[in-house]
Amino acid sequence: MTLTQKFSDFKSFLAHAWALTRPYFASEHKWKARAWLAAIIALNLALVYMSVLFNDWNKLFYDALQNKNASVFWAQLGRFTYLAFGFIVIAVYKFYLTQLLELRWRAWMTSHYLERWLSNQAFYKLELARFASQPDAASGQSGKNPDNPDQRIQEDINQFTTDTISLSMGLLNAVVTLASFVGILWGLSGGFAFTLAGSSFNIPGFMVWMAVLYSVAGSVLTHYIGRPLIKLNFVQQRLEADFRHHMVRVREYSESIALDRGEPVERGQLASRFGRVLGNSLALIKAQKNLIWFTSFFGQAAVVFPFLVAAPRFFSGAIQLGELMQISSAFGQVQGALSWFVDSYSNLAGWRATTDRLTSFEASFQALSPANKALVATDSEALNSSDLQLALPDGTLLLDQAHLSAQAGDHILLQGPSGAGKSTLFRALAGIWPYATGHLQRPEGSMFIPQRPYFPNGPLRDALAYPQNPALFGDDDLKNALEQALLPGLTERLNEVGAWSQTLSGGEQQRLAVARVLLKKPTWIFADEATSALDETSEHLVYKTLLAHVDSVQGAIISIAHKPGMAAFHSRQWTLEKLPPGALARFTLRSNALPSQGT
Repeated sequence: MTLTQKFSDFKSFLAHAWALTRPYFASEHKWKARAWLAAIIALNLALVYMSVLFNDWNKLFYDALQNKNASVFWAQLGRFTYLAFGFIVIAVYKFYLTQLLELRWRAWMTSHYLERWLSNQAFYKLELARFASQPDAASGQSGKNPDNPDQRIQEDINQFTTDTISLSMGLLNAVVTLASFVGILWGLSGGFAFTLAGSSFNIPGFMVWMAVLYSVAGSVLTHYIGRPLIKLNFVQQRLEADFRHHMVRVREYSESIALDRGEPVERGQLASRFGRVLGNSLALIKAQKNLIWFTSFFGQAAVVFPFLVAAPRFFSGAIQLGELMQISSAFGQVQGALSWFVDSYSNLAGWRATTDRLTSFEASFQALSPANKALVATDSEALNSSDLQLALPDGTLLLDQAHLSAQAGDHILLQGPSGAGKSTLFRALAGIWPYATGHLQRPEGSMFIPQRPYFPNGPLRDALAYPQNPALFGDDDLKNALEQALLPGLTERLNEVGAWSQTLSGGEQQRLAVARVLLKKPTWIFADEATSALDETSEHLVYKTLLAHVDSVQGAIISIAHKPGMAAFHSRQWTLEKLPPGALARFTLRSNALPSQGT
Protein backbone atom coordinates (compact mmCIF):
# COMPACT_ATOMS: atom_id res chain seq x y z
CA MET A 1 0.00 0.00 0.00
CA THR A 2 1.41 3.39 -1.03
CA LEU A 3 1.74 6.35 1.31
CA THR A 4 -1.15 8.07 -0.49
CA GLN A 5 -3.37 5.02 -0.05
CA LYS A 6 -2.45 4.79 3.64
CA PHE A 7 -3.32 8.44 4.15
CA SER A 8 -6.62 7.97 2.30
CA ASP A 9 -7.41 4.89 4.42
CA PHE A 10 -6.60 6.80 7.63
CA LYS A 11 -8.74 9.74 6.52
CA SER A 12 -11.62 7.40 5.73
CA PHE A 13 -11.28 5.76 9.15
CA LEU A 14 -11.40 9.12 10.94
CA ALA A 15 -14.52 10.03 8.93
CA HIS A 16 -16.17 6.79 10.04
CA ALA A 17 -15.20 7.38 13.68
CA TRP A 18 -16.62 10.91 13.51
CA ALA A 19 -19.83 9.62 11.89
CA LEU A 20 -20.29 7.29 14.86
CA THR A 21 -19.38 9.97 17.41
CA ARG A 22 -21.29 13.00 16.15
CA PRO A 23 -24.92 11.81 16.58
CA TYR A 24 -24.79 11.72 20.39
CA PHE A 25 -23.25 15.18 20.68
CA ALA A 26 -25.92 16.50 18.30
CA SER A 27 -28.80 14.61 19.93
CA GLU A 28 -31.47 15.75 22.36
CA HIS A 29 -28.84 15.29 25.11
CA LYS A 30 -26.26 17.44 23.33
CA TRP A 31 -26.00 20.26 25.89
CA LYS A 32 -25.47 17.93 28.82
CA ALA A 33 -23.01 15.81 26.80
CA ARG A 34 -21.06 18.86 25.66
CA ALA A 35 -20.97 20.24 29.21
CA TRP A 36 -19.53 16.97 30.53
CA LEU A 37 -16.99 16.91 27.71
CA ALA A 38 -15.96 20.53 28.38
CA ALA A 39 -15.54 19.73 32.09
CA ILE A 40 -13.37 16.70 31.29
CA ILE A 41 -11.20 18.79 28.95
CA ALA A 42 -10.83 21.47 31.64
CA LEU A 43 -9.78 18.86 34.20
CA ASN A 44 -7.25 17.39 31.76
CA LEU A 45 -5.77 20.85 31.24
CA ALA A 46 -5.68 21.33 35.01
CA LEU A 47 -3.70 18.09 35.39
CA VAL A 48 -1.17 19.30 32.84
CA TYR A 49 -0.85 22.58 34.78
CA MET A 50 -0.27 20.57 37.96
CA SER A 51 2.52 18.70 36.14
CA VAL A 52 4.16 22.03 35.31
CA LEU A 53 4.00 23.02 38.99
CA PHE A 54 5.51 19.67 40.01
CA ASN A 55 8.31 20.20 37.49
CA ASP A 56 9.12 23.57 39.09
CA TRP A 57 8.95 21.92 42.53
CA ASN A 58 11.53 19.31 41.44
CA LYS A 59 14.21 21.98 40.93
CA LEU A 60 13.62 23.73 44.26
CA PHE A 61 13.38 20.51 46.28
CA TYR A 62 16.46 18.76 44.89
CA ASP A 63 18.54 21.95 45.01
CA ALA A 64 17.63 22.20 48.69
CA LEU A 65 18.82 18.63 49.20
CA GLN A 66 22.11 19.27 47.40
CA ASN A 67 22.72 22.52 49.31
CA LYS A 68 21.53 20.97 52.63
CA ASN A 69 19.10 23.88 53.03
CA ALA A 70 16.67 22.59 55.68
CA SER A 71 14.26 25.54 55.67
CA VAL A 72 13.70 25.34 51.91
CA PHE A 73 13.46 21.55 52.17
CA TRP A 74 10.62 21.66 54.73
CA ALA A 75 8.88 24.50 52.89
CA GLN A 76 8.88 22.49 49.67
CA LEU A 77 7.55 19.43 51.49
CA GLY A 78 4.65 21.58 52.70
CA ARG A 79 4.11 22.86 49.17
CA PHE A 80 4.14 19.29 47.87
CA THR A 81 1.31 18.44 50.27
CA TYR A 82 -1.18 20.88 48.80
CA LEU A 83 0.04 20.26 45.24
CA ALA A 84 -0.56 16.52 45.72
CA PHE A 85 -3.98 17.15 47.30
CA GLY A 86 -5.02 19.35 44.37
CA PHE A 87 -3.75 16.74 41.89
CA ILE A 88 -5.74 13.98 43.63
CA VAL A 89 -8.99 15.99 43.66
CA ILE A 90 -8.65 16.85 39.96
CA ALA A 91 -7.77 13.22 39.05
CA VAL A 92 -10.76 11.82 40.98
CA TYR A 93 -13.29 14.14 39.36
CA LYS A 94 -11.75 13.66 35.93
CA PHE A 95 -12.24 9.88 36.39
CA TYR A 96 -15.79 10.32 37.68
CA LEU A 97 -16.98 12.64 34.90
CA THR A 98 -15.24 10.55 32.25
CA GLN A 99 -16.98 7.38 33.44
CA LEU A 100 -20.29 9.24 33.63
CA LEU A 101 -19.95 10.52 30.05
CA GLU A 102 -18.98 7.05 28.79
CA LEU A 103 -22.01 5.54 30.55
CA ARG A 104 -24.48 8.12 29.21
CA TRP A 105 -23.05 7.92 25.72
CA ARG A 106 -23.22 4.13 25.76
CA ALA A 107 -26.84 4.28 26.99
CA TRP A 108 -27.79 6.63 24.15
CA MET A 109 -26.01 4.62 21.44
CA THR A 110 -27.45 1.34 22.74
CA SER A 111 -30.97 2.78 22.73
CA HIS A 112 -30.39 4.25 19.26
CA TYR A 113 -29.19 0.99 17.72
CA LEU A 114 -31.78 -1.14 19.51
CA GLU A 115 -34.47 1.13 18.07
CA ARG A 116 -33.08 0.73 14.55
CA TRP A 117 -32.47 -3.00 14.93
CA LEU A 118 -36.00 -3.66 16.18
CA SER A 119 -37.76 -1.31 13.73
CA ASN A 120 -39.29 -2.43 10.43
CA GLN A 121 -38.11 -6.02 11.04
CA ALA A 122 -34.48 -4.90 10.51
CA PHE A 123 -33.24 -7.69 12.82
CA TYR A 124 -34.98 -10.22 10.56
CA LYS A 125 -33.82 -8.67 7.28
CA LEU A 126 -30.21 -8.42 8.48
CA GLU A 127 -30.18 -12.15 9.14
CA LEU A 128 -31.61 -12.84 5.68
CA ALA A 129 -29.01 -10.57 4.09
CA ARG A 130 -26.17 -12.14 6.07
CA PHE A 131 -26.98 -15.68 5.04
CA ALA A 132 -27.59 -14.62 1.45
CA SER A 133 -24.15 -12.99 1.05
CA GLN A 134 -21.11 -14.92 -0.08
CA PRO A 135 -18.90 -16.12 2.82
CA ASP A 136 -15.29 -15.13 3.09
CA ALA A 137 -13.08 -18.02 2.03
CA ALA A 138 -10.65 -17.63 4.94
CA SER A 139 -13.12 -17.24 7.77
CA GLY A 140 -16.29 -18.76 6.45
CA GLN A 141 -18.15 -15.61 7.44
CA SER A 142 -20.11 -13.18 5.35
CA GLY A 143 -17.98 -10.24 4.39
CA LYS A 144 -20.69 -7.72 3.53
CA ASN A 145 -23.14 -8.08 6.39
CA PRO A 146 -22.51 -7.99 10.14
CA ASP A 147 -22.33 -11.16 12.17
CA ASN A 148 -23.65 -11.23 15.73
CA PRO A 149 -25.50 -7.90 15.92
CA ASP A 150 -26.10 -8.62 19.61
CA GLN A 151 -22.35 -8.30 20.17
CA ARG A 152 -22.18 -5.10 18.11
CA ILE A 153 -24.80 -3.54 20.40
CA GLN A 154 -23.74 -5.02 23.73
CA GLU A 155 -19.94 -5.09 23.52
CA ASP A 156 -18.70 -2.93 20.66
CA ILE A 157 -20.69 0.16 21.62
CA ASN A 158 -19.31 -0.07 25.15
CA GLN A 159 -15.76 -0.47 23.83
CA PHE A 160 -16.17 2.31 21.28
CA THR A 161 -17.39 4.92 23.77
CA THR A 162 -14.68 3.98 26.29
CA ASP A 163 -11.83 3.99 23.78
CA THR A 164 -12.98 7.12 21.96
CA ILE A 165 -13.05 9.24 25.12
CA SER A 166 -9.90 7.68 26.57
CA LEU A 167 -7.83 8.05 23.40
CA SER A 168 -9.11 11.52 22.48
CA MET A 169 -8.44 12.83 25.99
CA GLY A 170 -5.05 11.13 25.95
CA LEU A 171 -4.20 12.84 22.66
CA LEU A 172 -5.40 16.19 23.98
CA ASN A 173 -3.34 15.71 27.13
CA ALA A 174 -0.28 14.83 25.03
CA VAL A 175 -0.65 17.92 22.83
CA VAL A 176 -1.14 20.29 25.79
CA THR A 177 1.71 18.66 27.73
CA LEU A 178 3.99 19.05 24.74
CA ALA A 179 3.04 22.72 24.36
CA SER A 180 3.55 23.32 28.09
CA PHE A 181 6.89 21.57 28.54
CA VAL A 182 8.69 22.03 25.23
CA GLY A 183 9.53 25.65 26.15
CA ILE A 184 10.66 24.59 29.64
CA LEU A 185 12.90 21.85 28.23
CA TRP A 186 14.26 24.20 25.54
CA GLY A 187 15.30 26.73 28.16
CA LEU A 188 16.82 24.13 30.48
CA SER A 189 18.70 22.03 27.94
CA GLY A 190 20.99 24.76 26.59
CA GLY A 191 22.94 24.28 23.41
CA PHE A 192 25.11 21.44 22.24
CA ALA A 193 28.43 22.63 20.81
CA PHE A 194 30.72 20.45 18.74
CA THR A 195 33.40 20.74 16.08
CA LEU A 196 33.21 18.95 12.76
CA ALA A 197 35.77 19.22 9.94
CA GLY A 198 37.31 22.28 11.54
CA SER A 199 33.99 24.09 11.88
CA SER A 200 32.18 24.81 15.14
CA PHE A 201 28.47 24.09 15.50
CA ASN A 202 25.95 24.77 18.23
CA ILE A 203 22.50 23.12 18.38
CA PRO A 204 20.13 25.14 20.61
CA GLY A 205 17.50 23.25 22.61
CA PHE A 206 19.45 20.03 22.17
CA MET A 207 17.31 18.03 24.62
CA VAL A 208 14.15 18.95 22.73
CA TRP A 209 15.58 17.61 19.47
CA MET A 210 16.73 14.45 21.18
CA ALA A 211 13.22 13.93 22.60
CA VAL A 212 11.71 14.41 19.13
CA LEU A 213 14.21 12.03 17.52
CA TYR A 214 13.71 9.42 20.24
CA SER A 215 9.91 9.56 20.02
CA VAL A 216 9.62 9.63 16.22
CA ALA A 217 11.91 6.62 15.91
CA GLY A 218 9.86 4.81 18.56
CA SER A 219 6.53 5.65 16.89
CA VAL A 220 7.65 4.43 13.46
CA LEU A 221 9.02 1.17 14.84
CA THR A 222 5.90 0.64 17.00
CA HIS A 223 3.62 0.97 13.97
CA TYR A 224 5.52 -1.57 11.91
CA ILE A 225 5.80 -4.00 14.81
CA GLY A 226 2.21 -3.63 16.04
CA ARG A 227 0.10 -3.17 12.90
CA PRO A 228 -0.98 -6.87 12.72
CA LEU A 229 -2.92 -6.22 15.95
CA ILE A 230 -5.65 -4.28 14.11
CA LYS A 231 -6.80 -7.21 11.98
CA LEU A 232 -6.24 -9.76 14.74
CA ASN A 233 -8.39 -7.76 17.19
CA PHE A 234 -11.16 -7.50 14.58
CA VAL A 235 -11.15 -11.24 13.90
CA GLN A 236 -10.88 -12.16 17.60
CA GLN A 237 -14.14 -10.44 18.51
CA ARG A 238 -16.02 -12.18 15.70
CA LEU A 239 -14.64 -15.63 16.53
CA GLU A 240 -15.46 -15.19 20.23
CA ALA A 241 -19.02 -14.20 19.32
CA ASP A 242 -19.42 -17.19 16.98
CA PHE A 243 -18.28 -19.55 19.72
CA ARG A 244 -20.69 -18.00 22.24
CA HIS A 245 -23.55 -17.98 19.71
CA HIS A 246 -23.22 -21.71 19.03
CA MET A 247 -23.31 -22.48 22.77
CA VAL A 248 -26.54 -20.47 23.00
CA ARG A 249 -27.99 -22.54 20.13
CA VAL A 250 -27.08 -25.76 21.96
CA ARG A 251 -28.95 -24.48 25.00
CA GLU A 252 -31.98 -23.43 22.93
CA TYR A 253 -32.19 -26.75 21.08
CA SER A 254 -31.08 -28.89 24.03
CA GLU A 255 -34.01 -31.32 23.81
CA SER A 256 -33.68 -31.93 20.06
CA ILE A 257 -29.93 -32.46 20.37
CA ALA A 258 -30.42 -34.84 23.30
CA LEU A 259 -33.06 -36.86 21.46
CA ASP A 260 -30.80 -37.16 18.41
CA ARG A 261 -27.80 -38.03 20.61
CA GLY A 262 -26.06 -35.13 18.90
CA GLU A 263 -23.61 -34.36 21.70
CA PRO A 264 -20.51 -35.60 19.79
CA VAL A 265 -21.40 -33.45 16.77
CA GLU A 266 -22.01 -30.37 18.91
CA ARG A 267 -18.83 -31.04 20.86
CA GLY A 268 -16.97 -31.19 17.58
CA GLN A 269 -18.60 -28.00 16.31
CA LEU A 270 -17.79 -26.15 19.54
CA ALA A 271 -14.25 -27.54 19.61
CA SER A 272 -13.75 -26.38 16.03
CA ARG A 273 -15.01 -22.88 16.79
CA PHE A 274 -12.99 -22.68 19.99
CA GLY A 275 -9.96 -23.93 18.09
CA ARG A 276 -10.27 -20.92 15.79
CA VAL A 277 -10.59 -18.69 18.86
CA LEU A 278 -7.41 -20.18 20.34
CA GLY A 279 -5.54 -19.98 17.04
CA ASN A 280 -6.29 -16.31 16.58
CA SER A 281 -5.65 -15.66 20.30
CA LEU A 282 -2.21 -17.22 19.96
CA ALA A 283 -1.44 -15.03 16.95
CA LEU A 284 -2.71 -12.02 18.91
CA ILE A 285 -0.54 -12.91 21.92
CA LYS A 286 2.55 -13.29 19.72
CA ALA A 287 1.88 -9.91 18.08
CA GLN A 288 1.37 -8.30 21.49
CA LYS A 289 4.54 -9.96 22.78
CA ASN A 290 6.56 -8.44 19.94
CA LEU A 291 5.06 -5.03 20.64
CA ILE A 292 5.65 -5.30 24.40
CA TRP A 293 9.28 -6.28 23.79
CA PHE A 294 9.81 -3.01 22.01
CA THR A 295 7.62 -0.70 24.11
CA SER A 296 9.10 -2.03 27.38
CA PHE A 297 12.62 -1.42 26.11
CA PHE A 298 11.56 1.97 24.78
CA GLY A 299 9.96 2.97 28.11
CA GLN A 300 12.88 1.81 30.26
CA ALA A 301 15.45 3.50 28.05
CA ALA A 302 13.45 6.74 28.30
CA VAL A 303 14.09 6.80 32.07
CA VAL A 304 17.88 7.00 31.80
CA PHE A 305 18.16 8.70 28.40
CA PRO A 306 17.86 12.32 29.70
CA PHE A 307 20.41 11.65 32.46
CA LEU A 308 22.77 10.18 29.89
CA VAL A 309 22.52 13.27 27.68
CA ALA A 310 22.59 15.86 30.52
CA ALA A 311 25.22 14.12 32.69
CA PRO A 312 28.26 15.90 31.13
CA ARG A 313 26.81 19.33 32.04
CA PHE A 314 26.05 18.17 35.60
CA PHE A 315 29.52 16.71 36.21
CA SER A 316 31.13 19.80 34.72
CA GLY A 317 29.25 21.92 37.29
CA ALA A 318 27.20 23.78 34.66
CA ILE A 319 23.96 22.66 36.30
CA GLN A 320 23.01 21.51 39.80
CA LEU A 321 21.11 18.42 40.90
CA GLY A 322 17.77 20.25 41.02
CA GLU A 323 18.14 21.44 37.43
CA LEU A 324 19.19 17.93 36.35
CA MET A 325 16.02 16.50 37.94
CA GLN A 326 13.97 19.28 36.34
CA ILE A 327 15.48 18.46 32.95
CA SER A 328 14.71 14.78 33.49
CA SER A 329 11.11 15.57 34.44
CA ALA A 330 10.59 17.96 31.50
CA PHE A 331 12.23 15.53 29.08
CA GLY A 332 9.96 12.77 30.36
CA GLN A 333 6.88 14.95 29.80
CA VAL A 334 7.93 15.98 26.28
CA GLN A 335 9.04 12.49 25.32
CA GLY A 336 5.87 11.01 26.84
CA ALA A 337 3.70 13.43 24.90
CA LEU A 338 5.54 12.71 21.66
CA SER A 339 5.36 8.97 22.40
CA TRP A 340 1.58 8.93 22.90
CA PHE A 341 1.27 6.87 19.73
CA VAL A 342 3.74 4.28 21.09
CA ASP A 343 2.04 4.03 24.48
CA SER A 344 -1.49 3.87 23.02
CA TYR A 345 -0.88 1.59 20.05
CA SER A 346 -2.61 -1.49 21.48
CA ASN A 347 -5.65 0.60 22.44
CA LEU A 348 -5.61 2.29 19.03
CA ALA A 349 -5.59 -1.12 17.33
CA GLY A 350 -8.58 -2.24 19.40
CA TRP A 351 -10.40 1.05 18.75
CA ARG A 352 -9.78 0.73 15.01
CA ALA A 353 -11.21 -2.81 14.99
CA THR A 354 -14.24 -1.77 17.06
CA THR A 355 -14.89 1.26 14.84
CA ASP A 356 -14.68 -0.88 11.71
CA ARG A 357 -17.20 -3.37 13.12
CA LEU A 358 -19.65 -0.63 14.11
CA THR A 359 -19.17 1.05 10.74
CA SER A 360 -20.09 -2.19 8.95
CA PHE A 361 -23.08 -2.54 11.29
CA GLU A 362 -24.17 1.00 10.44
CA ALA A 363 -23.65 0.31 6.72
CA SER A 364 -25.88 -2.78 6.97
CA PHE A 365 -28.77 -0.58 8.14
CA GLN A 366 -28.13 1.85 5.30
CA ALA A 367 -28.15 -1.04 2.81
CA LEU A 368 -31.55 -2.30 3.92
CA SER A 369 -34.37 -1.21 1.64
CA PRO A 370 -36.84 0.95 3.50
CA ALA A 371 -39.50 -1.29 5.03
CA ASN A 372 -40.79 -3.14 2.00
CA LYS A 373 -41.26 -0.17 -0.27
CA ALA A 374 -40.67 -2.55 -3.18
CA LEU A 375 -43.97 -4.24 -2.28
CA VAL A 376 -46.65 -1.57 -2.08
CA ALA A 377 -49.14 -2.71 0.58
CA THR A 378 -52.42 -1.03 1.47
CA ASP A 379 -55.22 -1.94 3.88
CA SER A 380 -58.43 -3.36 2.48
CA GLU A 381 -61.42 -5.52 3.40
CA ALA A 382 -60.18 -8.28 1.07
CA LEU A 383 -56.87 -9.77 -0.03
CA ASN A 384 -55.72 -8.90 -3.55
CA SER A 385 -52.34 -8.79 -5.25
CA SER A 386 -51.24 -7.79 -8.72
CA ASP A 387 -47.89 -8.28 -10.42
CA LEU A 388 -46.59 -10.02 -7.30
CA GLN A 389 -42.99 -11.12 -7.74
CA LEU A 390 -41.34 -13.25 -5.08
CA ALA A 391 -37.61 -14.01 -4.87
CA LEU A 392 -35.13 -15.67 -2.52
CA PRO A 393 -32.32 -13.66 -0.89
CA ASP A 394 -29.87 -14.99 -3.49
CA GLY A 395 -32.03 -13.56 -6.29
CA THR A 396 -33.69 -16.80 -7.41
CA LEU A 397 -37.21 -15.98 -8.63
CA LEU A 398 -39.93 -18.14 -7.08
CA LEU A 399 -43.06 -16.44 -8.44
CA ASP A 400 -43.55 -13.93 -11.21
CA GLN A 401 -46.63 -11.83 -11.96
CA ALA A 402 -48.74 -13.78 -9.48
CA HIS A 403 -52.31 -12.65 -8.84
CA LEU A 404 -54.05 -13.52 -5.58
CA SER A 405 -57.61 -12.85 -4.58
CA ALA A 406 -59.51 -13.79 -1.42
CA GLN A 407 -62.73 -12.47 0.07
CA ALA A 408 -64.38 -12.60 3.46
CA GLY A 409 -65.83 -16.06 4.04
CA ASP A 410 -63.05 -17.84 2.12
CA HIS A 411 -61.31 -20.86 3.59
CA ILE A 412 -58.19 -21.32 1.42
CA LEU A 413 -55.60 -24.10 1.57
CA LEU A 414 -52.14 -23.25 0.16
CA GLN A 415 -50.19 -26.30 -1.00
CA GLY A 416 -47.15 -27.11 -3.07
CA PRO A 417 -43.93 -29.14 -2.99
CA SER A 418 -41.38 -28.55 -0.26
CA GLY A 419 -39.21 -25.52 -1.08
CA ALA A 420 -41.82 -24.00 -3.37
CA GLY A 421 -42.04 -20.88 -1.21
CA LYS A 422 -45.32 -21.32 0.67
CA SER A 423 -44.00 -19.85 3.91
CA THR A 424 -42.13 -17.20 1.92
CA LEU A 425 -45.41 -16.18 0.28
CA PHE A 426 -46.95 -15.81 3.75
CA ARG A 427 -44.02 -13.63 4.80
CA ALA A 428 -44.63 -11.42 1.79
CA LEU A 429 -48.35 -11.20 2.62
CA ALA A 430 -47.36 -10.24 6.19
CA GLY A 431 -45.16 -7.46 4.80
CA ILE A 432 -41.87 -8.69 6.27
CA TRP A 433 -40.26 -10.30 3.18
CA PRO A 434 -37.87 -7.75 1.63
CA TYR A 435 -37.46 -9.62 -1.67
CA ALA A 436 -40.99 -9.09 -2.99
CA THR A 437 -42.35 -6.55 -5.48
CA GLY A 438 -45.78 -5.67 -6.78
CA HIS A 439 -49.01 -4.37 -5.25
CA LEU A 440 -50.82 -5.91 -2.31
CA GLN A 441 -54.12 -5.15 -0.61
CA ARG A 442 -54.17 -6.81 2.79
CA PRO A 443 -57.08 -6.92 5.25
CA GLU A 444 -56.74 -5.04 8.49
CA GLY A 445 -56.85 -7.12 11.66
CA SER A 446 -54.88 -10.05 10.22
CA MET A 447 -52.88 -12.45 12.38
CA PHE A 448 -50.22 -14.92 11.25
CA ILE A 449 -49.56 -18.18 13.10
CA PRO A 450 -46.07 -19.55 12.37
CA GLN A 451 -45.23 -23.23 12.63
CA ARG A 452 -42.79 -22.44 15.44
CA PRO A 453 -44.37 -19.69 17.55
CA TYR A 454 -42.33 -17.52 19.90
CA PHE A 455 -43.10 -17.19 23.61
CA PRO A 456 -41.17 -14.86 25.92
CA ASN A 457 -39.87 -16.27 29.19
CA GLY A 458 -42.00 -15.06 32.08
CA PRO A 459 -45.57 -15.44 33.33
CA LEU A 460 -47.86 -17.56 31.15
CA ARG A 461 -50.26 -14.62 30.76
CA ASP A 462 -47.43 -12.64 29.11
CA ALA A 463 -46.75 -15.49 26.67
CA LEU A 464 -50.45 -15.76 25.82
CA ALA A 465 -51.01 -12.02 25.27
CA TYR A 466 -47.66 -11.37 23.48
CA PRO A 467 -46.84 -8.83 22.12
CA GLN A 468 -49.65 -6.92 23.86
CA ASN A 469 -49.85 -6.06 27.53
CA PRO A 470 -51.68 -8.89 29.37
CA ALA A 471 -53.38 -6.26 31.54
CA LEU A 472 -55.55 -5.46 28.48
CA PHE A 473 -57.30 -8.82 28.91
CA GLY A 474 -59.28 -10.16 31.85
CA ASP A 475 -58.49 -13.49 33.43
CA ASP A 476 -61.80 -14.91 32.16
CA ASP A 477 -60.80 -14.01 28.57
CA LEU A 478 -57.37 -15.59 28.99
CA LYS A 479 -58.82 -18.79 30.48
CA ASN A 480 -61.55 -19.02 27.84
CA ALA A 481 -58.95 -18.77 25.05
CA LEU A 482 -56.90 -21.56 26.64
CA GLU A 483 -59.96 -23.80 26.98
CA GLN A 484 -61.00 -23.21 23.36
CA ALA A 485 -57.47 -24.18 22.28
CA LEU A 486 -57.72 -27.44 24.24
CA LEU A 487 -55.38 -26.31 27.03
CA PRO A 488 -57.64 -26.45 30.11
CA GLY A 489 -54.71 -27.61 32.24
CA LEU A 490 -53.00 -24.23 31.83
CA THR A 491 -55.91 -22.08 32.99
CA GLU A 492 -54.73 -22.08 36.61
CA ARG A 493 -51.11 -21.35 35.70
CA LEU A 494 -51.48 -17.85 34.27
CA ASN A 495 -49.14 -16.33 36.87
CA GLU A 496 -46.59 -19.13 36.69
CA VAL A 497 -43.18 -18.00 35.40
CA GLY A 498 -41.48 -20.33 32.97
CA ALA A 499 -39.48 -20.81 29.78
CA TRP A 500 -42.55 -21.88 27.80
CA SER A 501 -40.68 -22.64 24.59
CA GLN A 502 -38.75 -25.26 26.56
CA THR A 503 -41.33 -26.62 29.01
CA LEU A 504 -44.30 -27.04 26.65
CA SER A 505 -44.42 -29.78 24.03
CA GLY A 506 -44.56 -28.88 20.34
CA GLY A 507 -48.31 -29.55 20.24
CA GLU A 508 -48.91 -27.48 23.37
CA GLN A 509 -46.94 -24.60 21.92
CA GLN A 510 -49.01 -24.68 18.74
CA ARG A 511 -52.25 -24.75 20.73
CA LEU A 512 -50.99 -21.85 22.87
CA ALA A 513 -50.39 -19.89 19.63
CA VAL A 514 -53.97 -20.71 18.58
CA ALA A 515 -55.19 -19.54 22.01
CA ARG A 516 -53.38 -16.25 21.39
CA VAL A 517 -55.35 -15.83 18.16
CA LEU A 518 -58.67 -16.69 19.82
CA LEU A 519 -57.88 -14.18 22.58
CA LYS A 520 -57.27 -11.32 20.14
CA LYS A 521 -60.07 -12.22 17.71
CA PRO A 522 -58.60 -11.16 14.34
CA THR A 523 -60.82 -11.12 11.26
CA TRP A 524 -58.31 -12.85 8.97
CA ILE A 525 -56.04 -15.73 10.00
CA PHE A 526 -52.98 -16.98 8.12
CA ALA A 527 -51.89 -20.35 9.54
CA ASP A 528 -48.53 -21.81 8.47
CA GLU A 529 -48.59 -25.49 9.50
CA ALA A 530 -50.11 -24.17 12.72
CA THR A 531 -51.44 -27.59 13.83
CA SER A 532 -48.83 -29.91 12.32
CA ALA A 533 -47.74 -31.21 15.75
CA LEU A 534 -51.31 -32.13 16.84
CA ASP A 535 -53.01 -35.47 16.62
CA GLU A 536 -55.80 -35.72 14.06
CA THR A 537 -58.65 -35.39 16.57
CA SER A 538 -57.16 -32.33 18.28
CA GLU A 539 -56.26 -30.78 14.94
CA HIS A 540 -59.83 -31.12 13.66
CA LEU A 541 -61.28 -29.66 16.86
CA VAL A 542 -58.87 -26.70 16.73
CA TYR A 543 -59.69 -26.02 13.08
CA LYS A 544 -63.41 -26.16 13.71
CA THR A 545 -62.93 -23.53 16.41
CA LEU A 546 -60.83 -21.32 14.10
CA LEU A 547 -63.36 -21.61 11.25
CA ALA A 548 -66.24 -20.82 13.57
CA HIS A 549 -64.37 -17.73 14.74
CA VAL A 550 -63.55 -16.30 11.29
CA ASP A 551 -67.11 -16.97 10.09
CA SER A 552 -68.55 -15.21 13.13
CA VAL A 553 -66.49 -12.07 12.44
CA GLN A 554 -66.98 -12.26 8.65
CA GLY A 555 -63.33 -12.94 8.05
CA ALA A 556 -61.32 -15.63 6.26
CA ILE A 557 -58.60 -18.19 6.86
CA ILE A 558 -55.69 -19.13 4.62
CA SER A 559 -53.74 -22.22 5.69
CA ILE A 560 -50.56 -24.03 4.77
CA ALA A 561 -51.03 -27.70 5.60
CA HIS A 562 -49.91 -31.05 4.22
CA LYS A 563 -52.15 -33.54 5.99
CA PRO A 564 -54.80 -34.92 3.58
CA GLY A 565 -57.62 -34.42 6.06
CA MET A 566 -57.08 -30.63 6.13
CA ALA A 567 -58.73 -30.17 2.73
CA ALA A 568 -62.09 -30.86 4.39
CA PHE A 569 -61.83 -27.56 6.28
CA HIS A 570 -61.24 -25.42 3.19
CA SER A 571 -63.36 -24.44 0.20
CA ARG A 572 -60.61 -23.29 -2.16
CA GLN A 573 -57.04 -24.28 -2.88
CA TRP A 574 -54.01 -22.34 -4.07
CA THR A 575 -51.35 -24.61 -5.50
CA LEU A 576 -47.74 -23.73 -6.28
CA GLU A 577 -46.86 -25.78 -9.36
CA LYS A 578 -43.31 -26.24 -10.61
CA LEU A 579 -42.54 -24.67 -13.99
CA PRO A 580 -40.32 -26.40 -16.56
CA PRO A 581 -36.58 -25.60 -16.67
CA GLY A 582 -35.80 -22.36 -18.49
CA ALA A 583 -38.88 -20.54 -17.20
CA LEU A 584 -38.40 -17.12 -15.66
CA ALA A 585 -39.61 -18.31 -12.25
CA ARG A 586 -39.58 -21.68 -10.54
CA PHE A 587 -43.30 -21.89 -9.76
CA THR A 588 -46.67 -20.61 -10.79
CA LEU A 589 -49.77 -20.20 -8.65
CA ARG A 590 -53.03 -21.94 -9.59
CA SER A 591 -56.37 -21.42 -7.81
CA ASN A 592 -59.27 -23.90 -7.81
CA ALA A 593 -62.34 -24.79 -5.75
CA LEU A 594 -62.32 -27.81 -3.46
CA PRO A 595 -65.26 -30.21 -3.33
CA SER A 596 -67.39 -29.59 -0.29
CA GLN A 597 -66.85 -32.17 2.44
CA GLY A 598 -68.42 -32.64 5.81
CA THR A 599 -66.29 -31.70 8.78
